[in-house]
Amino acid sequence: MSVVTGVDNMMGAAPPGMVDEIVAAGRPMADISGLKGKEKAAILLITLGPEKSAAIFKHLKEEEIETLTLEIANTNLIMPDIKEAVLNEFYQICIAQQYITEGGIQHAKAILERALGGERAMEIISKLTVALKARPFDFIKKADASQILNFIQSEHPQVIALILSYLRPAQASSILIELSPEKQADVARRIALMDRTSPDVIKEVERALEKKLSSLMLEDYATVGGVDSVVEILNSVDRSTEKNILEILEAEDSDLSEEIRKKMFVFDDITNIAGRDIQRVLREGIDNRDLAIALKGASGEVKELIFANMSKRLAAMIEEEMDFMGPVRKSDVEEAQQKIVGIIRRLQDTGDIVVARGGGDDLIV
Repeated sequence: MSVVTGVDNMMGAAPPGMVDEIVAAGRPMADISGLKGKEKAAILLITLGPEKSAAIFKHLKEEEIETLTLEIANTNLIMPDIKEAVLNEFYQICIAQQYITEGGIQHAKAILERALGGERAMEIISKLTVALKARPFDFIKKADASQILNFIQSEHPQVIALILSYLRPAQASSILIELSPEKQADVARRIALMDRTSPDVIKEVERALEKKLSSLMLEDYATVGGVDSVVEILNSVDRSTEKNILEILEAEDSDLSEEIRKKMFVFDDITNIAGRDIQRVLREGIDNRDLAIALKGASGEVKELIFANMSKRLAAMIEEEMDFMGPVRKSDVEEAQQKIVGIIRRLQDTGDIVVARGGGDDLIV
């Protein structure tokens, strides 16, 4: 269960603790060795509370969410000493993971052995088996996107697709934007169709990118890419790049293009949101000027829907602002729209609003 990874993604890596902190955290507590991993994860999420648990869920796989939800539902009374023991174990694992990130396994092992003893140190590190597996291309994730681009732009589109699939969406999108229009769509298509890649192939590409490689500890095939991966990247690029890629994909593979579009949300997709949810979005403190600029480039249907879900007085003010500002640069319109889209995506992620996908099949009625 990758709850540790989920917390790291939500809150950032656990702050490195001093040896004294680990010793203090390692005082005798309730015995939880008989608890299964999913039971500990459920207790941890219950202890953290609904808000933090919901944020962690966003970083877990669907089957993990289902398993944990069922486990939480079946968990009744939790004794305070059990909660404390689970939190303490989780804290120690986070600390160990941070030490490993900073100095490697041996560095973490030395510190933990000094603090907790050899047996306990090995027990903690063994629980990080999945987290400790080297992630391909980690060595370039801190590099500037322009540097990576100079290094890979002449590579085969399949190689570029593999590399971008492992980078952060924002980093990958910065590289994708700089490729030629034809190569952009080709790379996006290859990412979307990518499923499982042999470790041997990944190693070969890594060797071409870096002299000194991190060891690849995954013996099984690595799952990478896919439609979700390309959607995350496209959601980070500018609208013109996104439009170009989707148009070319539409011509080359209409089914794939449609699948990607169903998972994406753009400003014009506001028409797929119910009126009460539009009102919820507008209550999020959207700046009136940003809204006016965003609506300057919106369709008549979107404008009508937005104005219908605000007071007549506010609608008149927005319309007056739109008339007063005159022509607006396309980049300013896209920036303002993206701010609102960001709010919509956040509210959708937290379950505060529902956005219809694929013709409304996902609406809860």
